[in-house]
Amino acid sequence: MGRLGRSGLALACVGSAAAGSAGQTLRVGAGRALCTLAQAVRIARDGDQILLDAGRYPGDVAVATQRGLTIRGLGRGAVFDAQGRSAEGKAILVVRGEVAVENCEFRGARVPDGNGAGLRFESGRLVVRRCRFFDNEMGLLTANDPRQELAVHDCTFGAAPRHEGLLHHLLYTGTIGRFTLSGSRFGQGWRGHLVKTRALRSLIVYNRLDDGPDGEASYELEFPNGGDHFVLGNVIVQSPRSRNPALLSLGAEAREGTAARLVLVHNTLVNLGDARGRFVHAWLERLAQGASVRMANNLFAGPGDARFEPFDGGGNYRIAPAALRDAAAGDDRLAAGSPLAGTAVPLPPEETPQAEFSAPVGTRALPAGRRLSPGALQPPFS
Repeated sequence: MGRLGRSGLALACVGSAAAGSAGQTLRVGAGRALCTLAQAVRIARDGDQILLDAGRYPGDVAVATQRGLTIRGLGRGAVFDAQGRSAEGKAILVVRGEVAVENCEFRGARVPDGNGAGLRFESGRLVVRRCRFFDNEMGLLTANDPRQELAVHDCTFGAAPRHEGLLHHLLYTGTIGRFTLSGSRFGQGWRGHLVKTRALRSLIVYNRLDDGPDGEASYELEFPNGGDHFVLGNVIVQSPRSRNPALLSLGAEAREGTAARLVLVHNTLVNLGDARGRFVHAWLERLAQGASVRMANNLFAGPGDARFEPFDGGGNYRIAPAALRDAAAGDDRLAAGSPLAGTAVPLPPEETPQAEFSAPVGTRALPAGRRLSPGALQPPFS
């Protein structure tokens, strides 16, 4: 019978494990020589991969500093429940290196500072695929190094904790160099934002940012510093209980004269709240003269302010939620027989969607050669 760790996890490790040559595979799980991620990370070298048996890893926190390290949950995934523990008083997993994290779940991060993260990214490059973040003070939080690059694909973020303290953002990047977000789903915020990014450059494509009927997030998507951002093919839905009327905000915290460019194409923005809603709030008075905002082929459903000028690139429409198939149930395609079907204005190839969000997470390719409709979701392919 294994000894009990501080979290109460039975560390039923068998034998011993020592570091081998770079490029090795380290297996982790109950009954193995390595039974925690923390043990594996301590002996892993650059280029290694850590494979975690499916199951729960309570109180298992770690710091990864290797280059070329992969951490992958197998089967139904590895679930890391903080249970009051944290690495360096920051997060369940802290990354300083070049790391890929796949098929892992991070839950319950709490620290005295109030910003306990499921995953905290402090330097290097990080790729996160098919991971889940629930009930963390910050789902994923980064530092402010412009050399950092973060890519998040096919992930789920939700269940912001409802206790006082700092704002609990589901995903919050500092002033990193590049941020890519695709195929991911966000919801159930509380006071903080679903996605807040100060990245110098962002690519936000084919996601669903939907706070849900009980969510109380502030912004669904915020670029507070200005910067260069491309937003394509996203469904962005504001809850009736939102703490802030704007769905998307640019430059709210910008210093005077900050450069900014926002391209917003083929998105569906839905306000399920009241007439105070504001679909896009560009704080141009705080940004450099000549800051660029361009919108094309977007749908704006529900009450509220949806000014196109001077941002209009064509194909933008104000519609009632009833013009969608079933907005209340999350079906945000144009209703059958919509006169808007197939009316998207032609755009350059780099602004033309090649895919769309596919529930519960991920994307699916759009067939080539079809006339597109405005909005993030196209009529059925069959």
